[in-house]
Amino acid sequence: MKRIYSTIGVALLAVASLTACKKNVLDKVPLDSFSDKSVWNDLNLAKAFADFQYNVLPNPGHYWNKLSNRSWALSSACDEAFNKFDDYNASIMNSGALTPDNLGNFDIWDETYKRIQDCNLFLSKIESVPGDAAVRGRLKGEVMYLRAYAYFKLISDYGGVPLVKTPFSLNSNFEVPRSTFDECAEFIAAECDAAAALLPVNYSAGNKEFGHATKAAALALKSRVLLYAASPQWNAANDSRKWQRASDAAKAVLDLQGFQLYTGNYADIFTTLNSELIMTRGVNKEHQWNAFQGAEMFLSPNGFHGWSSFAPSQNLVDAFGMANGRDIADPASGYNPQNPYAGRDPRFYSDIVFDGRPYGRPDFFKDRYDAGHSNVAEMYEGGLDSQQGWDNWNASFTRYSFRKYVDTTFNFNVETQTNKFWVVARLAEIYLNYAEAEFNLGHENVARQQLDILRRRAGIATDLPGTLTGAALLQKIQNERQVELCLEGHRYYDVRRWKIADVTENKQLGGMKIVKNADGSKTYTPIKVQDRVFKPQHYLLPIPRDEIRRTNLPQNAGYN
Repeated sequence: MKRIYSTIGVALLAVASLTACKKNVLDKVPLDSFSDKSVWNDLNLAKAFADFQYNVLPNPGHYWNKLSNRSWALSSACDEAFNKFDDYNASIMNSGALTPDNLGNFDIWDETYKRIQDCNLFLSKIESVPGDAAVRGRLKGEVMYLRAYAYFKLISDYGGVPLVKTPFSLNSNFEVPRSTFDECAEFIAAECDAAAALLPVNYSAGNKEFGHATKAAALALKSRVLLYAASPQWNAANDSRKWQRASDAAKAVLDLQGFQLYTGNYADIFTTLNSELIMTRGVNKEHQWNAFQGAEMFLSPNGFHGWSSFAPSQNLVDAFGMANGRDIADPASGYNPQNPYAGRDPRFYSDIVFDGRPYGRPDFFKDRYDAGHSNVAEMYEGGLDSQQGWDNWNASFTRYSFRKYVDTTFNFNVETQTNKFWVVARLAEIYLNYAEAEFNLGHENVARQQLDILRRRAGIATDLPGTLTGAALLQKIQNERQVELCLEGHRYYDVRRWKIADVTENKQLGGMKIVKNADGSKTYTPIKVQDRVFKPQHYLLPIPRDEIRRTNLPQNAGYN
């Protein structure tokens, strides 16, 4: 952990770019650097330093060398999706070849501890910075939240980690022992409470502080970390006290004023600011180098000149039930494997681009019409969106693309991406957290009620039957998370904390081959896209070997 100390200067230099538009700041200090003394004697500079720490949060940009931003990558490292370009080294994980030496772009250890060092430095200095006490208090709450989020990222990947609460100096002892997962979780929960006490509940979209941490964001993070701590991975004895704390934390968020499930077009939840969003991380198109970093470009089908970069798996598609509320495996569901996209859960049509689905505005894809086609996706063999179609090197190997997070109101082939956000927390997750905790406390009726709230919002009119209990109800809770939260970074961690990854990840990742017959009908055949291997040690990532060499930390089991 010794290299962390050298990152202080990086954050201080970043302050220069963050504050370059403030004339009063430019009048006081050189343009190219800021001393430690300057930063902690100017509240504007201190705020810019705090703003830089938001880089610890995931964002919607597609980066090839941003080690701490795994927003999209988590989908291809579990049974949710396939990334054929292997941008984040997920193939190492999926093949069972993971070691402490080859995490590559999936390793977040150093980058996250850099943010923790900066947060510790900020928290050690902020009280003495001159200026408005209310602003100091708010900034302190924001950075406490960001530090808590950084630690949550680390323990989700590595289990218990060294808890560093004060900034390192050149004379520090860098060999800090690993704390347990529970000790880290307790610290995170306490930090969330402390941050919540300093922050407003929420900001309106027009507020200049919109996008910064709030009380709601802090309590949502507390809900998530306590749910993880109560789950089988970290609660082998099934201690009901842990589940009660998780339930209470979720209920505290549900009781907050100002949030409600969005009841408009479901797809708009992920492209427009709305009442369901608790915490988001945005990017501004003015600061993106081109459309390649936009979700539209790297998620859209190849026949629309997109990359199909993160393609939904058949595993995920099969998780979506039917509009009548039944699973596709239920003989009474009406599911037809030779008409597989008819009558499905309405969320399926909002989240997935499949063969036969209209996509985008017709006037944006005039070239398809000029060639005698339309804006209807053609994933069948020989179609425009197949491996024999246009831009075939970008064809989806699974024969699906994601619609979720895609803004179809602009032409991504002509314009730079619109301003976007990544959902860090939203109300639907909290309903699911509450349902899972209440189920594990024996309150199955409450769990069903929470699921029905989300299913009715999605357009499923039939409530879950009272006969759905026990293991079958738990499976439905897990299925609802898989569907409702797909492509939001949850599935990778959910299957691990539930201790089911050895089943879900130890199987083929599937797709669908579609053949258009001479009479216009189509034949659907499930195919293998990739063999996946999951070993017992993969429930946690290995700590990078160079970190072990520097600090003598104990390695996670199975990686020595």
